[in-house]
Amino acid sequence: MQVQEARKSVTEYAHLVKRLAYQLAARLPSSVDVDDLIQAGMMGLLDAMQGYDDQHGAQFETYATQRIRGAMLDELRDADWAPRSVRKQAREIEHAIHELQQALGQPPSEQQIADSMGVTLSNYQQMLAEAHGHQLVHFEDFVNDDGENVSFTLTDTRPTPFEVLQDVSMRDTLVKEINELPEREKMVMAMYYQEDLNLKEIGAVLGVSESRICQLHSQAILRLRGKMKEWL
Repeated sequence: MQVQEARKSVTEYAHLVKRLAYQLAARLPSSVDVDDLIQAGMMGLLDAMQGYDDQHGAQFETYATQRIRGAMLDELRDADWAPRSVRKQAREIEHAIHELQQALGQPPSEQQIADSMGVTLSNYQQMLAEAHGHQLVHFEDFVNDDGENVSFTLTDTRPTPFEVLQDVSMRDTLVKEINELPEREKMVMAMYYQEDLNLKEIGAVLGVSESRICQLHSQAILRLRGKMKEWL
């Protein structure tokens, strides 16, 4: 059932779509066109207006935000913007980290990960830089043993990533795993997600380059992906 708030014109909520698109684009490679995200987000907004029911108790903007973000993520997956080689590299890094964590009983160092993968440290760090952005969009797209994406769509009946994150046990596990990250990676995560600093600003705080922060951020996310995939 639609209510008056949900019947408001698309123009009144266009600012929300644009804001969410630019927030997402800021964490993605420059090759991603923000206009494509906005267009997909507008479709998500229309879907939200048609499906909103205030009987569920959620404010329309909260409901719409979830649908808009979902539509943008679907657009990124459909566009397949991340090269297959990048996705493959990210999975290989994730697997190497997971195996070493199990063997060592503690987070492996970059050198240990590079040695495990049979590459130099500089090559490994380049792989981390290339993975930046990919792992953020696909955090919710856990891959099965056949390498197939297990994703969700606007009409999917399975829990969305946003619903999964409402699970108390899942949140507790995620907090625990973040706290167990190497100290510098934990600091990067805190400044990026809690204090809303960008990579350049974090680099200035820690006294390293923006590209180095990009590497640390990618590595932290890939550590967490491996941990949370096992939990799920």
